[in-house]
Amino acid sequence: MNKLEFNTLVIQQADSLKTYARNFTRDQDDANDLVQDTLLKAVTYFKNFKDGTNLKGWLYTIMKNTFINNYRRVVKTNSFITKEEEITSANLVVSATSNVGENKFVMEDINQALSSLSEDYYVPFTMYFEGYKYHEISEYLNIPIGTVKTRIHVARKAMKKTLNAYKFGY
Repeated sequence: MNKLEFNTLVIQQADSLKTYARNFTRDQDDANDLVQDTLLKAVTYFKNFKDGTNLKGWLYTIMKNTFINNYRRVVKTNSFITKEEEITSANLVVSATSNVGENKFVMEDINQALSSLSEDYYVPFTMYFEGYKYHEISEYLNIPIGTVKTRIHVARKAMKKTLNAYKFGY
């Protein structure tokens, strides 16, 4: 069979392909697009068709695979695209890039607030912040745990007052 004969046979199947496509898409325009994609693939891959093969079945297989691949592509694309209703102010804060200059000023303010603490409060607070447990700080400084907890609490309150402009939630 030559290419012209093949193309003629493929075009003759267009009506039954449209009916089959509507089963997949449930929409006339999408069905027409699917038929067009199927016909294009059939004509493009004419050399893959073997004489004696059921042409209608071959075209249906192309259509089914085209529909599945398009569906997967749409699902994958939609999983990466953020919809407008998903963009709340809370999500914008998470996705926004921060300003390095702003971070520098914040860190300077935090360091200044830390340096304003007396050593009695600075050492337990920084040790706790670095991950030491109350009992470890107590042993290191040789003071009671209750004193450690009080000093950390007082240091937090002082830091919160000094850094009030940032509204940290201690």
